[in-house]
Amino acid sequence: MNRRDLIAALAASAATGVPLAAQAQPSTIKYVVPFPPGGLTDVMARIAGQKLGDALKVSVVVENKPGGNAQIGAEAVAKGPADGSQILAVTLTHAANVTLFPHAPYDFVRDLRPVALLAGSPMLVVVPETSPVKTFADLVALSKQKTLNAGSSGNGTPPHLTMALFNDLNGSRMTHVPYKGGAPSMTDLIGGQLDVIFSNFPESIAHVKGGRLRALALCSAGRHAQVPEVPTTAEAGMPGLLVESWTAAMAPARMPDALVDRYARELIKALYSPEIEERAKALGFRPSPMGGEAFASFLTEEIARWGRIIKAANISVG
Repeated sequence: MNRRDLIAALAASAATGVPLAAQAQPSTIKYVVPFPPGGLTDVMARIAGQKLGDALKVSVVVENKPGGNAQIGAEAVAKGPADGSQILAVTLTHAANVTLFPHAPYDFVRDLRPVALLAGSPMLVVVPETSPVKTFADLVALSKQKTLNAGSSGNGTPPHLTMALFNDLNGSRMTHVPYKGGAPSMTDLIGGQLDVIFSNFPESIAHVKGGRLRALALCSAGRHAQVPEVPTTAEAGMPGLLVESWTAAMAPARMPDALVDRYARELIKALYSPEIEERAKALGFRPSPMGGEAFASFLTEEIARWGRIIKAANISVG
């Protein structure tokens, strides 16, 4: 299937089956990012938002509303106007929050609806360059022999969840060491205060290329162009350790189907444009556009998957 046919098929999959009627379209769309400026979710929202605005001939403004483990911004959109004037950037964190925050001031599943999955960034298993652990198999074996310290950017974050999934699959008991962000955890890993981090790809790749960290495996279905020599976890013997820190767009549950379909189609087209593909890949993302029922099913599976891991590992954010 060529690029044009692929885009057409993906765009069609985004539709709910409701014809695109003469639906009032807002002159400005607020793209709410529930994280601070400059992070990967923020950057991807700005890239996709610009293309969405160009396609719809409206202004798309990114507004950062961080806090509450990404709940403040999510609540604002969930309880805000449903006329198409705002959409929400969501990540794996929101899927985990359904279990982590059972008494949240909004209902993620009931109050928000899927628009489009945009891209995923694979988790990278890294150790200090000075570590005696040379391969992923070494890590698997050593983690069964002794308790290793695994850092993360905080409780309930993708690195923490990936570590918990590793323990679940491997029968090991790594000690979780949470930090306030990815940068300080990387500093201590490089310094040898930690044994391993199941890292967000962009947070560790520069250190890998700079020779300060050793990449053992990529938690992805395929190898990554930036580190083609690094095997996937499946190749390294643990196919179940498949984790991508994805980003997507959602909208208030009451937003009209016609607008949801239109936004989904344009976002999917944007992610398959050569320009956006290259920019996304340079950031460590793999474009993986998905809309409609396919994205809804993916989201349901992610909520269930991480709910099970969180409960099994007794993870809390309190």
